[in-house]
Amino acid sequence: MTAGEALAAFRAAAADPGAVAAQVRGERRVVWMLGSDLPYELVEAFGQHPVRLVPDRRIDTQAIDALVNAETMGVRGRALLAAIVALPREDALLISHADSEQPQIFATLRELARTGAIAKPDVHFLDLLTIDRPATRTYNRARIEQAAAWLGGAADWTGAFEAGNRRRALLRDVLGLRAEGRLSGTDAHAILAGAAVLPSPECCAALEAIRDLPRREGRRFLLSGSDIEDIAVVEAIEAAGLLILGENHGWGELRARRDLHAAGDPINALAATTLAPRSGPFSNAARRAGSLAVRAEALDVEGVLHLRIANDDSAPWEVAALREALGDRPLFLAEDPITPERIAAALAGETPAHEAPFEAPQRGTPRPARSRKSLDAIARFGAYQREWFATVRAQAANCEPFAAVNANAPQEILRALGVPFVVNQWWASIVAAKQQSARYAALLRAHDLPGDVEAYSAQGIAALFEEDAERAPWGGLPRPDLLGAVLITDATARIFEAWAERSGALLQSYERSIESRWDIPIDWWDGLADGWDDLIEPERLDLFEAGLREAIGQIEALTGRTLDPARLEHIMDLVNAQQRHYRATRDLVARTVPAPVSVVDTMPATMVPQWHRGTEWARDAAQAFHDEVAARAAAGEAACPNERIRLMFVGRGLWSDMGFYQRWEESHGAVFVCSMYLSLAADGYIREHHGGNLVRALAARFVTMGDELRMPSWAGAWHVKEARLHQCDGAVALSDADPLVIRALREAGIAVLELGMDNYVRDEAAEADLDARVVAFLEGPAGEASRKRLDD
Repeated sequence: MTAGEALAAFRAAAADPGAVAAQVRGERRVVWMLGSDLPYELVEAFGQHPVRLVPDRRIDTQAIDALVNAETMGVRGRALLAAIVALPREDALLISHADSEQPQIFATLRELARTGAIAKPDVHFLDLLTIDRPATRTYNRARIEQAAAWLGGAADWTGAFEAGNRRRALLRDVLGLRAEGRLSGTDAHAILAGAAVLPSPECCAALEAIRDLPRREGRRFLLSGSDIEDIAVVEAIEAAGLLILGENHGWGELRARRDLHAAGDPINALAATTLAPRSGPFSNAARRAGSLAVRAEALDVEGVLHLRIANDDSAPWEVAALREALGDRPLFLAEDPITPERIAAALAGETPAHEAPFEAPQRGTPRPARSRKSLDAIARFGAYQREWFATVRAQAANCEPFAAVNANAPQEILRALGVPFVVNQWWASIVAAKQQSARYAALLRAHDLPGDVEAYSAQGIAALFEEDAERAPWGGLPRPDLLGAVLITDATARIFEAWAERSGALLQSYERSIESRWDIPIDWWDGLADGWDDLIEPERLDLFEAGLREAIGQIEALTGRTLDPARLEHIMDLVNAQQRHYRATRDLVARTVPAPVSVVDTMPATMVPQWHRGTEWARDAAQAFHDEVAARAAAGEAACPNERIRLMFVGRGLWSDMGFYQRWEESHGAVFVCSMYLSLAADGYIREHHGGNLVRALAARFVTMGDELRMPSWAGAWHVKEARLHQCDGAVALSDADPLVIRALREAGIAVLELGMDNYVRDEAAEADLDARVVAFLEGPAGEASRKRLDD
């Protein structure tokens, strides 16, 4: 075989992996691999053939587009779903947790199969996590063992590991030619892609044939940013005159660097392959940038090209770390679509859209941002919140440890250890309510951080850069000493890493594990509060419990305090009591027609005490909230006396424009009676412990947080249940609503209006026809459903 023939073989395999799979299929089972972090040796050890699965531009996604919401399942996700549905029935599919979209793909397949929309595929989810700690190693080992049981048969670990190490050694030799300028980046990516498709003997024979290539000319560059799953991307870059010598993404040369050894425990070796990753959204941005800077120095490249492909939310958050690591070496930014012309523009210094200066949107017709509140409790809660925050600011100013945590982080341990804290999303709602989001986006931009990528979660770090004390919402957010977050999105790790680095705070990151079973109970709300130990996978509980115990030790070391179990038990009991009040309030609002209050009342009345859960004040505030709603219902008072249409709101709250929810009450009698805030408080937070393992019960609260709202099977059935419970005639959804939630509502006969807008960084141009669309919905599907309900 000549070098040219070998390159042709790799290009053919990369372009048409299905043809390779067809040749192998008669001899062994084909297992399609979705995720650059999957260890191929796991499949090869069982005598089965792994084949890389990436989006294919040639596959028509029209059928999938009809099943999922294009606003929330991106182009890549829909292309992958279409490719999966088109796989031969005899093939299998292994999906990893390489990013936050792939768990959604697995859960979407599960829900589509459960509802009969697609045939059940032979699929397994391998939830390998990344934080290098003993609990993660134990968790990964359990998941590897489950995947091995799914693959079935006896494993030849030694043979598989030796074959994999030989393949990687040959890849390193070939990629060394690229570093010398003798192999184009396009050919290198074709080789890497083909090596993830071809059987190992054929792959190694082709790699051995690639030798003695002539030197090539071009501007010497490295690539960073998003994973490149399409060789045409590199081809377009090199067509602009660049010569790509290396990259640090998941499908690149990093795959050739880590050998496996079967001399010890092969399961442990496989379980460690994703720990401390050097690529992907869960890698450390600073370490990744530092490694690339060393490579750039060694190869003496002209610059680094950073790519953002397919709306990757992680990539923009690593730009600042890259600039710092590269020093004087130029960094250029490019985003989809990648064409030679756009690369030339990037090299000329043209700013891509996600790096453009952020300007406040201009409103055409002014709209009231304030809403009418009917509950006296809301004013009392607001006054308490201001007094509390002033106290927190004073404590921080007095050098007491202060924490900022995401809403899905376990705040109860901070309360038990006496550490004052602020919830990041509450702060974001204050920034939005004070109409400061555009200014905060500009502050992020000024410090080389994106202002419009997961903006709702970035307002805490933006507060670090606040210099205008008079405009700072509520006096400004103190600089944190401790940060906490569950790694639930691709941007979360990057946001909190940047926040910790720039504030000097201790960062506590919790792994987000994934429900990996195919058959799960969808009516979880009936058993999760008291039967959580049976409903939740023990592996997930073990992992989060271990993370909590590690975090407790770190906070004890930071504060010099010791956790009092009796104090934690008291806090857990207070939280459960508070949520039971919410459940009673939810049920009251749901059954009362006309509704005594709307979401304009229930959202703040729920969330303000929720930020203080675990305190006597919060428990009593939740009871006062219930009692006032009950009094209104008993007196026949209504949020909208002429109520005709009852609506659910799906997605995060429009905190910067709460008046939106009341805009159609007078004209159409349309009342928003249901949102995720009160409903999730009622069904998602209660965890009875019965005097047992308090830390494990607390872990049970947070393991599933987020699943209830956005994970298919979990979220769809629950939203349908809530819509029916509240007697809703329709639902209005933001762009962050899960596609399967919207589909489940529609299949249940509940009309849905998709607004196609974010709750935070609002595109006013896209809202120009908002009123007309809402009116058409109210006078059309929602109105028709209302008339039928009232007639019945």
